[in-house]
Amino acid sequence: MLRLLASVLLLGTTSALPAGAHQIESALTYLEGNLELSSSFSNGEPTQGAVVRLLNPDGTPQRELGSTDASGRLLIDLSDVADGVLDLQVDGGPGHRDYLELPVNSGQVDLDQVVSLPLSLMLVGLLVNVRRRSD
Repeated sequence: MLRLLASVLLLGTTSALPAGAHQIESALTYLEGNLELSSSFSNGEPTQGAVVRLLNPDGTPQRELGSTDASGRLLIDLSDVADGVLDLQVDGGPGHRDYLELPVNSGQVDLDQVVSLPLSLMLVGLLVNVRRRSD
């Protein structure tokens, strides 16, 4: 199990940096009471058309919230989600994803508590969850 975990971590860190690929960097702000996601590649280019979705605790897709526009922006409405911590994925295609952990209370996100999750941490969480189900 330890070897498998080490392999997943190594794979997660090496595959996240293929030649020519760019990481996605996302930020959340409130503009006029609306939650706005702004996302761009590490070279500054907007992540146009990236699918933004909530994830289940096991890392599987829950529901899509929309796609980023030509400027890499998307207004997000979380008024209908239960209070708690949500996992959000910004999917700009294979090798181009960002993960955010959002604390939600009454449909509002506490921006000071948002955590950006590295891909390797998401893979470990998925591995642990799959391991628990197979025992």
